[in-house]
Amino acid sequence: MRHKKSTVNRSFRVADQIQRDVAELIRDLKDPRLGMVTINSVEVSPDYAHAQVYFSVLVGDATETAAALNEAAGFLRNGLFKRLSIHTVPTLHFHFDKTTERAADLSALISRANATRAKED
Repeated sequence: MRHKKSTVNRSFRVADQIQRDVAELIRDLKDPRLGMVTINSVEVSPDYAHAQVYFSVLVGDATETAAALNEAAGFLRNGLFKRLSIHTVPTLHFHFDKTTERAADLSALISRANATRAKED
């Protein structure tokens, strides 16, 4: 049982390190389609073959940014080879994370509901 727990912790540590390293490596990309990108989270498969990288964009188009990041995935993975000391460096798959957009929409809805309630009172 102890082995299983350490494997899970290692997976989290590897994902966390990939998140930090990819965020740094993205700064070196010269693609004009990239806006202000934030890496929100990384999920690594149990065999470390694939990593799902979730990002948000402060400035720029999410679809274009996703295309640019997925095209640069090989370059970014190569950069990870040099930084990570693990046997298998995962293939990177980038996905736009809509969490921040949803949070902003919910916040706006709550504000509108509170404003409406204040007018009624």
